[in-house]
Amino acid sequence: MSAYKDMSREELVELKKKLDQEFADIKAKGLKLDMSRGKPSVEQLNLSMGMMDVLMSDVDLTDSKGVDCRNYGVLDGLTETKQLLADMMEVPKDQIIIFGNSSLNIMYDTISRAMTHGILGSTPWAKLDKVKFLCPVPGYDRHFAITEHFGIEMINVPMTSEGPDMDMVEKLVSEDEAVKGIWCVPKYSNPQGITYSEKTVRRFANLKPAARDFRIFWDNAYGIHHLYEDHQDYLLEILMECKKAGNPDMVYKFASTSKISFPGSGIAAIASSPNNIAEILDTMKIQTIGHDKVNQLRHTRFFGDIHGMVNHMKKHADILRPKFEAVTDTLEKELGGLGIGSWMKPYGGYFISFDSMEGCAKKIVAKAKEAGVVMTAAGATFPYGKDPKDSNIRIAPSFPSQEELKMATEIFVLSVKIVSIEKILEEKPEENAVQQ
Repeated sequence: MSAYKDMSREELVELKKKLDQEFADIKAKGLKLDMSRGKPSVEQLNLSMGMMDVLMSDVDLTDSKGVDCRNYGVLDGLTETKQLLADMMEVPKDQIIIFGNSSLNIMYDTISRAMTHGILGSTPWAKLDKVKFLCPVPGYDRHFAITEHFGIEMINVPMTSEGPDMDMVEKLVSEDEAVKGIWCVPKYSNPQGITYSEKTVRRFANLKPAARDFRIFWDNAYGIHHLYEDHQDYLLEILMECKKAGNPDMVYKFASTSKISFPGSGIAAIASSPNNIAEILDTMKIQTIGHDKVNQLRHTRFFGDIHGMVNHMKKHADILRPKFEAVTDTLEKELGGLGIGSWMKPYGGYFISFDSMEGCAKKIVAKAKEAGVVMTAAGATFPYGKDPKDSNIRIAPSFPSQEELKMATEIFVLSVKIVSIEKILEEKPEENAVQQ
C-alpha cells in the first residue's frame, strides 16, 4: 500500500470506513489488555521461585564474614552481595552500597539529600533561587516525577542514536551554575532502547560543569537485560571514565535486580566515588541500621555469582524476545511504508518507542483504550507530561501473554491507522475545492 499522504481524499475516506468497521468488531469483544508499564510477566517471575527455597528454617544464615543476617548491622551491605552487584554494575565493590529493593527509592533519596544537605559541602539545593536538571527525551517518567516533586526546573535534551545531544548538554552544563544534574538511562534506554556510544560516555566524563555539585544520575537499569546473545550493546563504564578525566565525583550510578529476580523484593545499589560513598553513608547512619540482609543473602545464594545472574538473564530473554519481535514484526507488516509512524527495534531493555505523526499520540492512546488496551499515557516520556510534538508512545510488551500481546498490538496498529487518516483528512483540502 502507498503512503497515506499520497492517497486521494476519496481513497482515505473509503479506507477509514473499512478500518472503523474492523475497530467496532474488536471493540465489541470487550477486551481488557495492559501494555502500560514494563512489568515482568508471571513466567518471568516464576524463573526466580527457587530463591524462596535457598533459605529454609534449618539453614545457616551467616554470611561469608560470619555476620548473622537475622540481626542488626552491616550498613553498606553483605560482602558477597556487594561483590555480586559490583560485578553487575562493573565497579569496584568498595565503591558500592546495597540498599532495599528499589533503585528509584535511592534516586529519590539522593535528590532529597542534595536538597536538604547539599553535596560535598556545597549549598543545599533548597536554599538556592533556582535548580535545573537536564532531561534526555523521550525518557523515563518516574525520573521526571522526582525532579518535578522537588520543584526542580527540567530542561528537555533531545536524544540521538548515540545518546543525548551532547553539544547541548556541554553548553548548558558549562554556562549555567543552576544546572545541577542530568537523568540518564545509558543502556537500552527507556523508552527507545538506545545505548550511549563510547564517544558520548567520554564526553559525559569530560564535562566541565559551572556547578561543582553537578551530578550525572546514571540509571543503568538494563545493564544486563539483553534480548539476543549474538547482538548485545556495549556500554563504556562511566565511573572509570570520570576518574580518568579528573572528574571522579561527578557520577551517581544506580541499578537493581527488580527485573532480574522479583520487582517487589529485589536488591538495589548505588555506586560512586569514595568521596560520594562516604557522604552517603554518613546520612545512612542516621536513616537506618542496615537494609534487609536476609534478602541480600537469599540473592547471593540463589545466583552464586555474576555468571549465575547472566545465565538467569538468558532465560528472561527467551521469554521476552518473541514478544518484542511480535510487536516489531506487526508494526513493520502493518505500518511499514505508510508514512504514519516510526519505531526502533531494541536489542535489550523493556520498551519499544513509537513516534506517530505530530499531534496524534494522545488520540491514538485514547483510541486504543476504547477497544480495551491500556497504554502508558501519551506525553509521559517527557517532563511535566508534555510532549511538544504529541507524537511519542511507549509500548511495553513484557507483561501480556503472547496471545494478549498479539491482540493488543493489532488494536494499537488499527488505532494508529484510523487516527492518522483523520489527521490527514483534516489537513487535506476538499478535492472539489481544489479543482475550482
